[in-house]
Amino acid sequence: MTIPEALQIAVEYQSAGRLAEAEAIYRRILAAQPNHAGALHFLGVLALQVGRHDVALQWIRKSIAIDPNNPDAHSNLGVVCRATGRLDEAIAAYRRAVELKPDYPEAYNNLGNALWEQGELDEGVAACRRAIELQPDLLDAHVNLGDLLRDRGQLDDAIAAYRRALEIKPDFPEVCLSLGASLAFLIRLDEAIVVYRRAIELSPGCVEVLVNLGAALAGLGRFDEAMAEYRRAIALNADHPEAHNNLGNALKQSGQLDAAIDAYRRAIELKPDYPEAHSNLGNALKDRGELDEALAAYRRALQIKPDYLGAHSNLVQALHYHPGHDAMAFAEEHRRWNRQFGDPLRQFVRPHSNDPTVARRLRVGYVSPDFRYHPVGRFALPLLERHDRERFEILCYSKVTSSDWMTERFRGLAGKWRDTVGLSDDQLAEMIREDGVDILVDLAMHTAGNRLLTFARQPAPVQVTWLGYPGSTGLPSIGYRLTDAQMDPPGEKQAWSAEEPVRLPDCWCCYDPVDDSPGINALPALSAKGVTFGSLNNFGKVHEGVLALWARVMGAVKGSRLLVFCPEGRARERVLAFFGARGIGAERVELAGLLPRWEYLSLYQRIDLGLDPFPCNGMTTTCDALWMGVPVLTWPGEMPASRAGLSLLSCIGLGELAASSEEDYVRSAVELAGNLPRLADMRATLRSRMQASPLMDAPRFARNVEAAFRSMWERWKE
Repeated sequence: MTIPEALQIAVEYQSAGRLAEAEAIYRRILAAQPNHAGALHFLGVLALQVGRHDVALQWIRKSIAIDPNNPDAHSNLGVVCRATGRLDEAIAAYRRAVELKPDYPEAYNNLGNALWEQGELDEGVAACRRAIELQPDLLDAHVNLGDLLRDRGQLDDAIAAYRRALEIKPDFPEVCLSLGASLAFLIRLDEAIVVYRRAIELSPGCVEVLVNLGAALAGLGRFDEAMAEYRRAIALNADHPEAHNNLGNALKQSGQLDAAIDAYRRAIELKPDYPEAHSNLGNALKDRGELDEALAAYRRALQIKPDYLGAHSNLVQALHYHPGHDAMAFAEEHRRWNRQFGDPLRQFVRPHSNDPTVARRLRVGYVSPDFRYHPVGRFALPLLERHDRERFEILCYSKVTSSDWMTERFRGLAGKWRDTVGLSDDQLAEMIREDGVDILVDLAMHTAGNRLLTFARQPAPVQVTWLGYPGSTGLPSIGYRLTDAQMDPPGEKQAWSAEEPVRLPDCWCCYDPVDDSPGINALPALSAKGVTFGSLNNFGKVHEGVLALWARVMGAVKGSRLLVFCPEGRARERVLAFFGARGIGAERVELAGLLPRWEYLSLYQRIDLGLDPFPCNGMTTTCDALWMGVPVLTWPGEMPASRAGLSLLSCIGLGELAASSEEDYVRSAVELAGNLPRLADMRATLRSRMQASPLMDAPRFARNVEAAFRSMWERWKE
């Protein structure tokens, strides 16, 4: 048998998996002809097949030294080098392979893979496209192209690449998973669910697919179905931390806080360095009113992952609820946030070429994830409806993941509507620059879905924050924040605020109930055995200091009752125990859960006097209470979030409902509870009082905001 014949047989054995027989033949060839490049090459490939990378490297390099013009040897050298972490050598080897054999699709595909790993995404895409051009049905090239395009942020193109791969090989669950994840990222959740279900058909035991399917279902608000998928995943692998974490998310969204907290803690038990689970635990604890524990959870997430933007924003926002943090604490946390996230992006700030003409029509861009039926959406709507379109062009940059009727209303108000779901902060910044925005307005601050890292790149010459909550972003690249003189008294030092406060003449917001509301009934206390106090605020604002003050009020008003929003489970047990320890029986405390809006507003028909929490006042809930004829007693503090109640009440001429101290809060509550005719009169006249006030005068509010924008623009021109 000749050496060529023996080599052919060995290659066939190797292809058939008869590796020991193939190796024996290669070694006999080398015994007869030690410098046989082909035998050395195939022996190296065989070593690669069995994972003996160092041996493979030795044989293939020796083969290339003898025959430097063998493209297959260079390509396989690239495979070995990539497998052993020698990316530079791998890329050089693949380049040499395609130089020797320009029509070599596999080598181009491998080159694309190596370039991807090295972060050279543009070159990687080009290499994969060349592979596909040479061999249109090369499955791996389509998959790799999809991965590269996904990482480059070109999700629509990535989806097309994955779909082409599935045309070539329909039974490919891994590609279904990648396709589903890309669709989900673009919030094309119905499509993602179909793809995930196909992946489960192909691979019923794949926990990752079940977890992703659950996330897509949860994104559509189908929480029961999502929980079922997470539990299927846990049944397959009880030690899967992501499944427990995601189950916690679905439980939290469906109002089952205690079970959610248990799920997050199980995820952390399985994976102690799981930052997302720690942050999610913080959110659930905050909603249960356990603020110290919530802050500790956020800080633990940041210890594990210092660049975890979401956790740090959660921490900043939660500080507004906690009574133990003064202005200096906010200033320090803002500085810490900015050092981590804002300062590194200054290098991307570029000069602006906007036309500085003062009197021209200005382009105002609003950036929000909440152009929908949401408190932010409800407060933004009156302004956008009343903007003077002849003097201002309105652009909306929307990150809404679940559109509704209000989203469509906003869309109709925008001169240009931009859907930013799936865009990176950098891509959004470039879009805003290309649109020539003059004044860019942040409506989220540190709330979920914020785009503060876009603002850090300063894509517009004038940047403003408003509405997420009363306070500061801590981001110096945002020059202004809209506020009013009640929330930000003139002349006071504001070291905690990165932005310059711009005080609107009347109030920082404008209220519109938007949809139908129940009518105002007679004062409940007139037909009941006592006065009913109430607060339907987010329970995260109701810490023990608030409960203690409310208990003092109830203790001072005989026979009074309290109606308060409180999640089911441990939070309710804690509240009832707290009041019980102070002699206030459970029969005097009614705890309500989340309700549809009409039913929520109807609860105010049972409340005589609202009690505002502190240091984070109500905003939407205070406006809703006043709209339903319920006056609200507030106690202003130092920060804007603790002065929102004062701002709203002053705007409708009821500033006397702002107490000057805890004692004054209790005294005022007692006096009002003892003066039912006054409460009845306020109840009967509050709605008309609001309608006649600047708080509901949308045209006036729009002119105030526009004047502020024009002043900011003039200052930029200077």
